[in-house]
Amino acid sequence: MQNMLSKQELTSQELQMLSSEMEKRQKQVVVTWLLWFFLGSLGGHRYYLGRTGTAIAQTLTLGGLGIWALIDLFLISGMIRQENPLC
Repeated sequence: MQNMLSKQELTSQELQMLSSEMEKRQKQVVVTWLLWFFLGSLGGHRYYLGRTGTAIAQTLTLGGLGIWALIDLFLISGMIRQENPLC
């Protein structure tokens, strides 16, 4: 609740700058899917999304011999939404 109150106190220029910074930090959907397509078995998309622990595990196991990369086909949209809550 406090964050909302302080956000209301910002000027329109400050709000615009904040919005711009938030957009810059969002992960790109196309980049994530391309990383999955080309480097899925090595966990490239997971590194990009900041999931380093599981990305390392995926790299070491070659994506569970491809099985993990296939499972990520169904999980990747949720991971992107979780990383970009404003989308």
